Amino acid sequence: MAGRERPSGEEPETDPGAGTMLRPKARVLADETLVPEANLVRPPPNCFTHELAVDEPYRFDRPERAGESDGVLPAGTPVAVLVEGRERCRVVDGGGLYVEVRRASLRKLQDA
Repeated sequence: MAGRERPSGEEPETDPGAGTMLRPKARVLADETLVPEANLVRPPPNCFTHELAVDEPYRFDRPERAGESDGVLPAGTPVAVLVEGRERCRVVDGGGLYVEVRRASLRKLQDA
């Protein structure tokens, strides 16, 4: 309350938590949370052929998790198609993530 006088004897309000930053407790993630080296392309592409028309679950090449998705690429994500299949394609996004998605979820870019 700068510039304002306080009634005599009144202490300024203090917030004991002011200036304190709360941080979550650190923990080590399990190995299955890491992106496998085979699913990273370095350097990542800077030209794209398609974009995702819908939010699309993707999969890594992990036989032990055959039916489960490993994550979701949001609609509008630009990707470069590297391997085309009848129903599924292998794509890489701008971060270098190389994954398998449904062919039906892809929309060809106008400039490609």
